[in-house]
Amino acid sequence: MGILSGKYAIVTGAASANGLGKSTAKLFAEHGATVAILDLDEAAAKSAAKDLGDQHIGLACNVTDKQACDSAVQALIQQWGSVDILVNNAGITQPIKLLDVTASNYDAVLDVNLRGTLYMSQAVLPFMKEKQSGSIVNISSVSAQRGGGVFGGPHYSAAKAGVLGLTKASAREMAPFNIRVNAICPGFIATDITAGKMTDEMMTTVLSGIPMGRAGKAEEVAGCCLFLASELSSYVTGSEVDVNGGSLIH
Repeated sequence: MGILSGKYAIVTGAASANGLGKSTAKLFAEHGATVAILDLDEAAAKSAAKDLGDQHIGLACNVTDKQACDSAVQALIQQWGSVDILVNNAGITQPIKLLDVTASNYDAVLDVNLRGTLYMSQAVLPFMKEKQSGSIVNISSVSAQRGGGVFGGPHYSAAKAGVLGLTKASAREMAPFNIRVNAICPGFIATDITAGKMTDEMMTTVLSGIPMGRAGKAEEVAGCCLFLASELSSYVTGSEVDVNGGSLIH
């Protein structure tokens, strides 16, 4: 019996082979959850779900489209009868300087990271309220806490800081319904987002600011998601958990 045995979980943006979402979905499945992987790319989502086992589901979903979020969740409720866990992992980043951020850069980054987190939460919350239980895990970033300086531009920092505000307000509002909402702030993690985009010089600079002296691994973020999704964290809500090798020690 795993700690998520009998639970149904949705992980957004989880089709990328080396990403946080796929790693989280895999760990959830290993601990007994039935998982739905949502991604823009339907074929990739279905393939990623199949990697986890036949009972898992892959669905196409653009998290910036409210109707798409509602439809995906409705389809899962029809099949499962329940949704217990949501991990809002879908996100994009752009390494652009402040004065170079255009309207389209702003819209793209804010929409996926922040609007998508809102829409997916709105899609699952009525069902969680009815059941009087649920756990939502939002993926923010150390970039939100320290004002960039890792990889993404200032609009990415703003979007991920918005995720923290949304997490805390949601946690406050949903606590009476026994629904917990928490955020994770990963530091520099080796994933497909940064693969091949860091020069040796950039890498040295980033690693010099991390007391543990290395990049994090996707599964190290997944472990924290597992904790927050499960009853192990039953009295934790509205928190932001740092997974950054000590790069934000105050």
